Amino acid sequence: MSIVHPNAAGLDIGKEEIFVAVPAERDPYPVRSYATFTPDLHALADWLQHCQVDTVAMESTGVYWIPLYELLEQRGIRCFLINAAHLKRVPGRKSDVQDCQWLQQCHSFGLLAGSFRPDAEMVQLRTYLRHRAELIERRAPYVLHMQKALHQMNIQLDVVLSNIMGDTGQAILRSILRGERDPVKLAQLRHPSCHSSQETIAKALTGAYRDDYLFALKQAVELYDYYTTKIAECDAQVERCFSAIKPRFAPAQPAPTERKKKNSNSRNEPASNTRQHLFRITGLDLVAIDGFSNSIAQTVFAEVGVDMSRWPTPKHFASWLGLSPHNEISGGKILRSKTHKTRNRAAQAFRLAARDSALGAFYRRLKARIGPQQALTATAHKIARIYYAICKNRQPFEHVTAETYQQQFHERELKYLRRKAAKLGFVLAPKPDPA
Repeated sequence: MSIVHPNAAGLDIGKEEIFVAVPAERDPYPVRSYATFTPDLHALADWLQHCQVDTVAMESTGVYWIPLYELLEQRGIRCFLINAAHLKRVPGRKSDVQDCQWLQQCHSFGLLAGSFRPDAEMVQLRTYLRHRAELIERRAPYVLHMQKALHQMNIQLDVVLSNIMGDTGQAILRSILRGERDPVKLAQLRHPSCHSSQETIAKALTGAYRDDYLFALKQAVELYDYYTTKIAECDAQVERCFSAIKPRFAPAQPAPTERKKKNSNSRNEPASNTRQHLFRITGLDLVAIDGFSNSIAQTVFAEVGVDMSRWPTPKHFASWLGLSPHNEISGGKILRSKTHKTRNRAAQAFRLAARDSALGAFYRRLKARIGPQQALTATAHKIARIYYAICKNRQPFEHVTAETYQQQFHERELKYLRRKAAKLGFVLAPKPDPA
């Protein structure tokens, strides 16, 4: 086996210590250990440069690899971030020293593939958006705490309102915390667009108020407001980060005039001008893709970007996302065909887009044949291929209506039936109209 990377090194990274292995002929002591403090990381980088190392392989251990990865990138050393699940360990290699030597050996022969990591600007934006998603997740349980406190007082607000954190629900909750108990007066706070009538809401608000439950409700509302404030601060930081990113492509279509897509009612929609920023940077209206909202578009952009050169074909892209079937074949037969288990955030965003996608006819056709879960994954796969195509070819997204899709599907069915009939020696002919 020929050596692909003669100047390769292997790193086994832990919380307190890092083991490094370089080619044996570069140093009398080719395996060394360093602490994880910043001065020690600089000493490690100096030693790698002294040994003329130009590429390193490291496992993605928690978040401990990030400081060293960024430091080595600044020094001009190419880093390969290896998924630990993809590195098949040889039995007996259980020590840190042997791990780093094994990484160095595999990397020198070109047997390791590096994980995708965007450029520094995108990494910064991605960090803000991931933190924003965590804040939203931490805020969500307090809505359940509010509902629990209300139910304990037999106040059925969530029965008459689809979302107690909407305009009507917010007004009623805060009026209750200010001391109002009259259900008729509380029902008068109903928003005009609310489906439930004032009489129905008044009946739902008739309950047994208790100080202990009201205290729990008050705390839940305050904590919800606290996280809402932090999300707003994060949105402001995301806005500044978007503004700092320079345009990367020339516009491929006219700029969108609307701030967000019509009928987009995402509860966690970002407050910034996300759609305009994405168009300014990419030259494409990503929000126009079926199922995409401002939130989904910025998540996919931060996780993937728009440079599709890292994936040669749409199949490679879908496989990296974990949205393509992994066929296990033996003897020419497919034994199992399931998608890989992955925590890819971009894949999660594509699945969210598939839930609200206009590709309803495609989803319903597959749902009847393979079930809802697999149909959702297939629809997400289709949206991912659309995203790849418009970014790769720099073409605006063209919306296809359900009627057009049904017509295209009908034409494909006819083409398939004609080909099948010709193979069997028949001719497919339309049924004559009755006289």
